[in-house]
Amino acid sequence: MPAKTQPARGMRDFLPADLRRREYVIRVIKDVYERYGFEPLETPAVENIETLMGKYGEEGNQLIFKILKRGEHEKTGEADLALRYDLTVPLARVVAEYGERLPKFFKRYQIQPVWRADRPARGRYREFYQCDVDCIGTRSPVVEAEICAAASDVLRTLGFDNFTIRLNHRQVLAGVLEAAGVAADKQGDALVAIDKLDKIGREGVAREFDARGLDADAGGRLLDFFETLPELEHAAELIADETLDIKGGTRAEAYNHAALGRLVEFVSGHDAGALGIENLRAIVEYADAYGVADKIKIDPSIARGLSYYTGAIMEISVPDLAGSLGGGGRYDNLVGMFSGKEITACGFSLGLDRIVLVMTERGMFPEKVGRASADVLVTVWNEESVKDSLAFAAELRKSAPALRVGVYPEADKLGKQLKYASALGVPFVVVIGDDERARGEVALKDMKTGEQRTLKREQAGAELSEALNGAAK
Repeated sequence: MPAKTQPARGMRDFLPADLRRREYVIRVIKDVYERYGFEPLETPAVENIETLMGKYGEEGNQLIFKILKRGEHEKTGEADLALRYDLTVPLARVVAEYGERLPKFFKRYQIQPVWRADRPARGRYREFYQCDVDCIGTRSPVVEAEICAAASDVLRTLGFDNFTIRLNHRQVLAGVLEAAGVAADKQGDALVAIDKLDKIGREGVAREFDARGLDADAGGRLLDFFETLPELEHAAELIADETLDIKGGTRAEAYNHAALGRLVEFVSGHDAGALGIENLRAIVEYADAYGVADKIKIDPSIARGLSYYTGAIMEISVPDLAGSLGGGGRYDNLVGMFSGKEITACGFSLGLDRIVLVMTERGMFPEKVGRASADVLVTVWNEESVKDSLAFAAELRKSAPALRVGVYPEADKLGKQLKYASALGVPFVVVIGDDERARGEVALKDMKTGEQRTLKREQAGAELSEALNGAAK
């Protein structure tokens, strides 16, 4: 029986066209992050298991891919290593390990794969890339605003115009939970359930509240609060600019103003909630200075399930797309778990695979991203001319370093070689027959127009470069 050739469930093979699309998105992300002053970092795929366990909450711990100890421990199931679950905990470990060698404010980006033992589904994989950007060493809300601006620049550069960065705060959530009457020992359970509100709805969350032992009345008050939030959308349309004191203000600013007012009203008397609201207000103001306030929406319903968040939390939503394109927040206590020091941090992660999937389905990639593997194919006239074709390909690469030059590997019929070039989408083909070789010339065929012309051999590199540059304009 033939062996199975499909990759493991939740894992994928990437063919050339897939990789070109992914690399295009990565180039955009790197360029934007570096323009904001972030530096690159890479960490190992495998971490010590104690580094990861206990950092992601109840559900996250269950999704960690553990690696069995070698030797006799394979029989016991004992594990000492694990594949990294995200890039944030490894960053925290790096900061604790190399803190003295890092700048006061360490701004890093990291684009690498992570692994989760999740149930595979559309857009959800067991191996996927994260594109993280983080700043270590300050509590200033300037960081949150800058991260939102960088994420917005990435998405706009990629062609996303209609997206929203949903913004909330863990202290605000704590205030809302207290005001609703949720017991302190049940607030973590409530957050895990509330984070699913947009996926399973009120009834689904209520059932989860019940399963987790939350007081029914407190859960009802909590859900009532979240159900009043959509009313703010309509209210934002009615609020006059002069009332907001933001002459020329946008609907997004009006909504955020109304949302902050609703939160102040609900959490009145709860200090943690009040501090969180002021922090949200500052982030929105700084985001306005960055020119991205129109993309930010305060949304008290987002909780983000990971337990290490301590302050602002963010998610990117796109219309007609289940789930988010990225998320993050402030995690001031995580780095201290490794270093024993109080080190503040805030970060954001873009989901590369989801972005590529959405862009592919919506035809958002530039045409050049799907271009052929070569700009020109050098054909082989006969067995005696193989070395000459190889030598000419080398001449092209030397005279025009930007050219991608391929060589047909066999002395096949010319028609088959042209058909091969056409199948790959190669725009130009070089033919060096006996007559051309004798005259020191080559025949250059434009595969799109069918036009063919003869050139001096030494002029071919410049002519090809000019033709390709003209086609790109």
